[in-house]
This record gives sequence, structure tokens and C-alpha cells, in this order.
Amino acid sequence: MDWNPPDAWNAMADFLRNVARTLPARPSAIVVVSAHWLEPAFSVTSGLQPELFYDYYGFPPHTYELRYPAPGEPQLAARIADLLGQARLPAQQDAARGFDHGMFIPLKLMFPDADIPVVQLSLRHDLDPQAHLEAGRALAALRDEGVLIVGSGMSFHNMRGYGDPRFGPISDQFDRWLVHTVESPAAQREHVLAAWEQAPSARLCHPPRAEEHLLPLMVVAGAAGEAAGQRIFADRVMETTLSAFRFD
Repeated sequence: MDWNPPDAWNAMADFLRNVARTLPARPSAIVVVSAHWLEPAFSVTSGLQPELFYDYYGFPPHTYELRYPAPGEPQLAARIADLLGQARLPAQQDAARGFDHGMFIPLKLMFPDADIPVVQLSLRHDLDPQAHLEAGRALAALRDEGVLIVGSGMSFHNMRGYGDPRFGPISDQFDRWLVHTVESPAAQREHVLAAWEQAPSARLCHPPRAEEHLLPLMVVAGAAGEAAGQRIFADRVMETTLSAFRFD
């Protein structure tokens, strides 16, 4: 797409292209928690070959011709639903739902061959941070089975703030809090993330009822268990600071 400046997203694209080579092994499968799928209960894609769902509007024609033919993994979807159910988090499987752009845009860069099975996990539309941390905890065993859990969202996501210089310091303040929180010991990390609304400038960075771009991080942090978290990427895009995190 044409951006102003043209190189606005180049650093993030380069970061994503290099993620795979930093992993200890090739994933056996990938679970993507997308900010672009909300349901009353946690839901997982369970189709064998989900189609792409172009969940954006008014974009250039070529963006509706993108392809990412990754296979689904029904058995993994069933296991995820079962693990969530055991944690008293009702979950359902959806064989008809396709992959949204929260999945196929980053994965086209991270794993361009589209040859690793992918299951997409929804958020819950009550946006309860504690429930999403608990969902991550329920899925922690998947990490020991070679499954890569990806939280696809954005550390800052206020559409009115992008491109506005006044939001630079605001995003910086929230980002400093987020980095400190993610890099804290696990017990403290989860406690503080659950109360994220108390963070500096929290609601300026993620407006009320629009925090769905932050919640994928909650799921991933929950799945991390005692693993240490760290910021592995940061950039200034459209006057705001954006960061990415990893748990090892």
C-alpha cells in the first residue's frame, strides 16, 4: 500500500521476516490469537483449509488478491477447545470461519511458504483481561509440543492518535509501562497486566471497548508461565511507538 512516508512499515516488515530464524526450532503448528475476531465464547478455527477473510474496507484492489494457503489443523483445534473447557472457559470450534488479516498479514512475512498448520483463536467479546490471561494459561502445554503461539495485535491502537504528534509522548509513556510489565517476574506481570487500565495513558492508547488489539498479549503472557518476557522490537510509526514482545 502507499503510505506517507513510504517506508512507514519497513522496519516492522523486516522484523517479521526475521522472526523464524530466531526460533529454537521450526514450529509443529501455529496458534494465532487475532485482535480481529471476537466471539461471546472463545472460538477456534477447525477447518482443514480455511479461506482468507478480507476483513477490511476501502483498501486497494490488490489487497483483496493476497493469498496464504496454510492448512488448518482440526485435531489441534479440538485440543485447544478441550484445554479451554478444562479451565472452565467454554470454547467452540468453527469449521467455517476463515483466517482474517490479523493472521495472514504477519504470517505471510514470518512463514511465507504457508506450509505450517495454523489454528486461529478468537478473543472473547467481553474483553476481560483476566479471562484472556487464564485462556493463555490453559494453552501453556502447547508450547512444550512445539506449537508457536502468536499474539497478533498492536501495543498502541487509537485510530485517532495515529499521525498526531501529540500522541507521541502518550504512546511513549504507555510503552514504557508495558515494557516494564512484560519484563517483570511472571506473577507480578500477570497481576499488573490484568489491571492494565491503571497504566499511564492506558485509555488514550486503547480507548474504551476498543482494547482488542492489546488482549492477544494477555493470552500469550498467560501461556508463557514462568518464562521471561522481553521487548524484541520497537519502532516509531505514524508518530507513535509500537513494540513487540517475546516469552522464552
